[in-house]
Parts: sequence; structure tokens; C-alpha cells
Amino acid sequence: MSLKVERDGMAFTFKGGMLPMTVMELASADPEHIREQLAGKLSQSPAFFHHTPVVLNVERLDEPHLALERICAVCRAHKLLPVAVRGGPDPVKQSAWALGLGWFPPQEADRPRTLESVPVSEAPEPGAEDATPPVVDEMAGGRIFRGTVRSGQQITSPEGDLVVVGAVNAGAEVLAGGSVHVYGPLRGRALAGIHGNTQAGIFCRELRAELLSVAGNYKRLEDIDPRLLGTAIQVRLSEAQLSITPLD
Repeated sequence: MSLKVERDGMAFTFKGGMLPMTVMELASADPEHIREQLAGKLSQSPAFFHHTPVVLNVERLDEPHLALERICAVCRAHKLLPVAVRGGPDPVKQSAWALGLGWFPPQEADRPRTLESVPVSEAPEPGAEDATPPVVDEMAGGRIFRGTVRSGQQITSPEGDLVVVGAVNAGAEVLAGGSVHVYGPLRGRALAGIHGNTQAGIFCRELRAELLSVAGNYKRLEDIDPRLLGTAIQVRLSEAQLSITPLD
């Protein structure tokens, strides 16, 4: 006797999407050198190293036979999950595929440009976003960053508060030994009390954060009450749990 199971509908659908992804740009091909730096980063922001998917960018390396398997093992040992490689010659591409990783062409290669798209002048257009460079001011026990913290950029105030007068873009990271204040949209990662200060907090004008952390306790975007997204909030540590409340 055979049992036939009937299933209605499709098993899956393919959808395009723009998911936030951390790019780890390698300046060294030495796995031990990478291990040492990751250990230092882990002590600064342990919440970030919690099964975070990363793309390994090897465009700066001139290594046709990269020790990709060892580098991936180092990343996984620090709770980073390599999902793809960007750049590198054909042997690197083949190694990525053999390890079950995706492969992206070099950044410039996947952005074809026509002759008309090449600017005649290097001068920025009036009102361009990059016309005013960011400014970092030191204050007693902390730092003030004036400008946009861009994707892939990390701004740190190791001992005191960090004040960002501007936006924190997706893929960017702001860290402070004290509290983090963002006078603009917070779309990246914010980590306060990175040395264990449980009295630290996070304050922002517009919550869109990928990750919030105070003294090693964290919440990701999917864990945040959707009603708080896009609003001004404060984050505090209460009974070993992150408390996210409106900023009155």
C-alpha cells in the first residue's frame, strides 16, 4: 500500500532583496594576523560577533592562491559567518565555490560605465552630500562626530560618550565606552558600554538600527517592537535586559 501526499501551491519563490551585509575588507592574507585583529575587535564589540554574515573582500590582496579555507575557519571561530567572497583571480573564485561560498566580481567590474558617465571635472556638484567632510571633535572623556557615518565605517569613543551629529548608515558601526547619542537616523549598529558599563545608554532621533547593544546585551532589528521604528528612542539596561522606550 502506498501513501500519496498531495501538496498545494509552490514550494518556494525567488525574490530580489537588499539585505544589510557586512563587508570584511582584507588587507592581509595571513590567517594569524587576521585572528589577532579579530580577537581585539571581539573584546570591543562582542555583540557584533554573533553569527554575523560577512562578505570577504579580497580586492586589495595580490594572492592568486589565497588560504581561503583557513581564513574562513578563523572567522567562524570568532562567530562570523563568511557567505561570499568579492574579487580575486580565478583560483580564488574556484576556492570560494569549492567551500560553498558565493563569489562577487570586483566592485568596479560590476559597475559598467559608459563614456558619457565619466565626469569631466573632479569638482563636486553644489549641494553634493560629500561636499562637507566629517569633523571629529574631542570633548572631555568622549568624542563628537559631525557628519554621516557611512557603510563600512566605524567610529569609536573608547573611554567616554560618543555624539554623532548626523546619520549612521546601514553597515556602519558606532561604539562607545559610555553612551551613544545619534542626532539623526540610526540605521547601522550602535554599541554602548563596550567595556561593561551597565549605566550607559543609546539615544537616537530615528530608530532603524541593525543592532543595539549595551554592556554586551543586544537586540537585532527583528527583535525590536515595530511600533518604535522611525521614532526617537532611548535604550537602557534593566535587569540584564535591554529596555527600549520612547524619548520624551
